[in-house]
Amino acid sequence: MENKTSKLSILTNGIIKENPVLVLLIGTCPTLATSSTLANGVGMGISATAVLVCSNIVISILRKVIPDKVRIPCYITVIAGFVTIVQFLLQAYAPELNKSLGLFIPLIVVNCIILGRAEAFANKNSVIDSALDGIGMGIGFTLCLALMGSIRELLGQGTLLGHTIFGSWFTPIGFFNLAPGGFFVYGILIWLLVVVTKGKAPKVKSFSCVGCPMYNSCNLDTVPAETKAAKPADVVAEKGATA
Repeated sequence: MENKTSKLSILTNGIIKENPVLVLLIGTCPTLATSSTLANGVGMGISATAVLVCSNIVISILRKVIPDKVRIPCYITVIAGFVTIVQFLLQAYAPELNKSLGLFIPLIVVNCIILGRAEAFANKNSVIDSALDGIGMGIGFTLCLALMGSIRELLGQGTLLGHTIFGSWFTPIGFFNLAPGGFFVYGILIWLLVVVTKGKAPKVKSFSCVGCPMYNSCNLDTVPAETKAAKPADVVAEKGATA
């Protein structure tokens, strides 16, 4: 029973408690850029989830084989392979979506959510746990994109999935189609999550190199002395937030 509870916790952490976008505040670039409509948001979320789950599984399988000094280039190579497959599938079966998302599909390779989970979780856990982590984080990412896309499309265009929702009385608010509108909706959703969870979700207390999953691979000669001396516990409330 305890094992089942643990695996369920891994699966559900990324949805609310450690949502990569609203709680850990990573992956904000594709979130803001591709959430102008519901279709784009869901398409980007599913694409990133597929890459995240597959790369987590492969990296977990190879975690004892990949040399520590070259693990980051190896992660990127694995991720790039799955991104290429996803892009080919979109080009074949969803060309309009692929055209709409454009450059942000290949940029999944450097999405910090995927690389961060590879370094912070898949590199240290079993294949099943890594797959569950990828699914949970992917669902959380997709739900956030879908919610932002729905709000921005409804208010900015008066439509949802291309279908008119409001009557002729509604005047679309162009602000929500622009970058400032994306930031506005993003901020509102973060505030709502804090209210719903009553502040129980992990909070980033400060921004520091220690909080980065790439910290151990950086050149420590360039890191300030006060940062080297800092403890990870001083940066995040829980170890999951370092992802």
